[in-house]
Amino acid sequence: MEKDVLIRVSGLQMMDNEGRPEPVEIVVPGEYYFKNGSHYLRYSEILDESGTPTTNFVKMSESGMEVRKKGLVNVHMVFQEGKRNMAFYTTPMGTMQLGISATGLEFVRDDSTMEMHVDYSLDLNDQHVADCMIDIEVQDKSAGTFSL
Repeated sequence: MEKDVLIRVSGLQMMDNEGRPEPVEIVVPGEYYFKNGSHYLRYSEILDESGTPTTNFVKMSESGMEVRKKGLVNVHMVFQEGKRNMAFYTTPMGTMQLGISATGLEFVRDDSTMEMHVDYSLDLNDQHVADCMIDIEVQDKSAGTFSL
């Protein structure tokens, strides 16, 4: 896989109190590299009207995924199947403590593409708030046709 990639991140949150799924999706250019048996992505996104960028760092392997965000929001989330991991999600409005329990992980890679699917449960203050999923699809930027 080349250094310059296109990254599609999509997710779905099924909130307990609303019952309606909340889809989220972005497609952004990013950077890819491989180190010590793990695949790394770096990309930026704008989360609000202020235009302040948040840089995302994603580490993926068959054993799990880590997501670090730095900028408008700051967090380090760890997704390991069968384990509950804690994260502090810091925003301009304050900090929340999250519990993340991955219930399913699937990682697939070939020479020019890579996909990670994670199903997880999210809790806030030890109270379940949502069942979520996240899909990350990566493709070489020079692939010609964008098919994510």
